[in-house]
Amino acid sequence: MEQSTNYFQLIYRVIISLIGVWFLSIIWPFISDVILMLVFAFLFTTVLLSSVDALERKIGSRAFSVLAVVVLLLVVFGTFIGSFISQMSQQAKDFSNRIDKETLTAEFTKLGDQLTGALPNFMKDMNSSSGDLAGRLSEIVNTTIGSLASMAGAIGNFMFIATMVFIFTIILLAEYHGFRKSLVNIIPNKYFEVGLKLIYNIEKSVSSYLRGQFLSALSVAAMSVAGLLMLNLFGANLTLIIFIGIIAGLANLIPLIGPFVGMVPAILIAFMNNIGNDAATAHMLFGVMPSPFFILDIILMFLIVQQIEGNLITPTLVGKSVGLHPMLVMISLLIGGTILGPLGMLFAVPATGVLKVILKEITFVKKNAHLL
Repeated sequence: MEQSTNYFQLIYRVIISLIGVWFLSIIWPFISDVILMLVFAFLFTTVLLSSVDALERKIGSRAFSVLAVVVLLLVVFGTFIGSFISQMSQQAKDFSNRIDKETLTAEFTKLGDQLTGALPNFMKDMNSSSGDLAGRLSEIVNTTIGSLASMAGAIGNFMFIATMVFIFTIILLAEYHGFRKSLVNIIPNKYFEVGLKLIYNIEKSVSSYLRGQFLSALSVAAMSVAGLLMLNLFGANLTLIIFIGIIAGLANLIPLIGPFVGMVPAILIAFMNNIGNDAATAHMLFGVMPSPFFILDIILMFLIVQQIEGNLITPTLVGKSVGLHPMLVMISLLIGGTILGPLGMLFAVPATGVLKVILKEITFVKKNAHLL
């Protein structure tokens, strides 16, 4: 009789779980953005919490501590972005003053002839039969201009999400210990110590993961700067190298994406600095492949950085920080990327770490249930 009851309880739990999953799948499109904002806010709170707590112990005011830390962060971030945009704008201005329309057209014509001359014969025939190169470039430009409206909408949506994450982060920083105390108060007395241990281990796992991520981002920034400096030794004539490295490192907080983000400003700067330079226009990668303005060299360098980061640094540093095997880290990144794309890759490792902590505590409770 008791065994039949257990079977009924198991079936009941499975049915309730399936209903819960079905209901979540229905409402998820309506709450996913809010959940995403809260998760980002929690991650930022975890990063800033120790600084706020330390400052509060010195000045005795939680509100002023949160305000001071947030303002300092905004000033540093705003100064960096403002300085980078200012220098990029100045570089673009100098480029426009140095190169007129006729010179630019002549350079593109020379570049097109060079690239066409480097193509195999069958590709030359395909190119000549497919129409005017300038016409195709014009179509690409028109398509790009037509997509600016959608890009503006995406930027507006990003700014809204960033603003809400900022507001949620301030609230969490100000009320974090109150929220934590409320969570502890709802734990039944029977599981009080286990619950406290679970909360502590989850916080520790998330903070360790973030520490590993920042170390990984620092490694990407350092490798990007070193790679760009090395290209300069071969005549790439790149500027704003420190800015590009920092941008690549910060963007690397979304795994496997950062090096490619740093690639874009590097290519733009290489183009602006080297157009009109015959040696740079005629540059060959490894002496066999045309790489005008060192563009292919830059792409190859960032690909190498991405491979080192994705296959060595992130699995080792991040896996060690959350106590996961590098192979398990890679598997979780692949699963997260398959399900949710780049954001899934961002949350895959901490989610796996939290799941490991929960399963460990559940196993502990089951083994020691007779003592509770």
